[in-house]
Amino acid sequence: MNNPVSIGGRSLTGKISVLHVTVVSLSLLMTFSAWLYSKHQLESRTAARFNAAKDRTVGLIVERMSKYEDALWSGVAAMSSHGGSMSYQDWKVFSESLELGEKYPGVNGIGVIQYIERSEITEFQKERDAEPREFTIYPEHSQEVLLPITYIEPEDINAQAIGLDVAHEENRRTALLASRDTGSSQITGPIFLVQDSGHTPGFLFYAPYYQGGVPETLEERRERFVGVVYAPFVVRKLVEGLLSKSLRDVHFSLRDAGQTIYSEHQEQDRLYDPDPIFSETVELDFYGRKWEVDVRSNMAFRSENGLEQPTLILMGGLIIEGLIIAMLVLMARSNKHAHAYAHKLTDELRAKTERLARANEEIEQFVYIASHDLKTPARGIGFLADLLEEEIVDHLGDTEARTALSMHLDMIRERVQRMNALTGGIMEFSRIGKYDDEEDEILPEAIVKACIEDFKVEKTQIDLISEVPTISFDTHNFRRVLENLIGNAFKYGSGDQTTKVVVSILDVGDFLEVSVCDNGPGISPKYHERIFEVFQTLQKAGEPESTGIGLAIVKKSIQRHGCNISVRSEEGNGAEFIFSWPKSPLTYNTLDLEKVA
Repeated sequence: MNNPVSIGGRSLTGKISVLHVTVVSLSLLMTFSAWLYSKHQLESRTAARFNAAKDRTVGLIVERMSKYEDALWSGVAAMSSHGGSMSYQDWKVFSESLELGEKYPGVNGIGVIQYIERSEITEFQKERDAEPREFTIYPEHSQEVLLPITYIEPEDINAQAIGLDVAHEENRRTALLASRDTGSSQITGPIFLVQDSGHTPGFLFYAPYYQGGVPETLEERRERFVGVVYAPFVVRKLVEGLLSKSLRDVHFSLRDAGQTIYSEHQEQDRLYDPDPIFSETVELDFYGRKWEVDVRSNMAFRSENGLEQPTLILMGGLIIEGLIIAMLVLMARSNKHAHAYAHKLTDELRAKTERLARANEEIEQFVYIASHDLKTPARGIGFLADLLEEEIVDHLGDTEARTALSMHLDMIRERVQRMNALTGGIMEFSRIGKYDDEEDEILPEAIVKACIEDFKVEKTQIDLISEVPTISFDTHNFRRVLENLIGNAFKYGSGDQTTKVVVSILDVGDFLEVSVCDNGPGISPKYHERIFEVFQTLQKAGEPESTGIGLAIVKKSIQRHGCNISVRSEEGNGAEFIFSWPKSPLTYNTLDLEKVA
């Protein structure tokens, strides 16, 4: 209804109506919903890209260390094949066969550390003196055993490590003895390698070997322990062996026991992002240590994952809303002038009442048509979406941006179609009860046959068990209820001929008890009430589009006759909908009907 305004003492209807305001409000709501949805979708995809980059980076670290571990165990196998002892020349030949520089980038070398009791030092040194090189154990310490680095290849870059007794330092010694006791690979905490002139953080990687095969108990492992095959690492060189950071959308740092052993989060780095879009810390239980990998998105990630597309959609939608509002204002003004002109004719041509009545009728028809034409904004939004695609997409240089914008515009068109579907559903919902007085009888078999044809399924997919030959009361709504329930079973079922529906109609006195049972995916009990509410749907990604009105129509159609509907279902075990239906018109509480209407 239009609100009256006063011009020259006359009451005219010239303001925008409540209906117009409602249409504009709904249109604005759709615009902001499309913007929020597209923004959410873009943020979800961006988060997925970050998680993929993070997982790839962490996976490269784990994979690379696993590969190095394989090299250590191949050294253990070589030692075992030589009875637990290899000569200097044998080890040199073995290490050269590994081709460390080509196959294991980032490793400083591969060597052997032997476990020596103090009583065995003289014999051990005699064996070393027989080799074509100088060998001296250092430094002195008070530990009961010695753990000297006996062999290390390539020897030239690791010369300072030869003879180093790792038992002198707790970090190196503790990890080695843990490797001995567990029989597994272990790494040390952060250390500085003697052969690293850069004095940057590194660590040692141990794999134990024993005399006479692999022992099963701790006591046997300690008794038959011979030594470890080990590899020294400078963390910086280890990371250089991974994917170059210039080719990654994320940077990362490594921490061990709170100590940073590697970091790419440097302000001087051209890709450093002081306020990263995403950051996450991943903990790795790593060969006896806990490493923290701090992964953050960088400027390359930010430039490739901007949020411009939702903004364009919002701007386009607001432009459309502005045009709609301008149209309504012009229509209101036209309406106002039309009514003013009509009242002027009334004052001047009192004698011509019949003509004036016809003029007023034409004006009222104009107002009705103008209000009816307000349904066109939805179509206008779809048209302007097409226009925006033609005008904007071709001006975007980035292929991904064009694709994303086209997708979002398609989303607007899809939302327009959904609004039309919702409008149709609401009209159908409001018309429930228009057919109560119909007395046409209908065969249950005819309903099932129509469903088989409409849903294009096999005859064997719908079974009917009926104790009544015909349905006589409110047949239109009964058919609609049954078709809705059967249709849902096939819509959300497996989509093939394995979907099975059983319809049962039992005679229980004044009522029919109807059951529609399917073998579909089922419904969790926590949603049994929600599915009957208007606009509520359990739709998942990839499932058919739903307005969320179908089951609300079913419930309202049934409750109008004082009956009710329930569902028995569990997730994964199909669903059974059970409802009652009058066999003939019944007297029921009008107040209750008003509550459910």
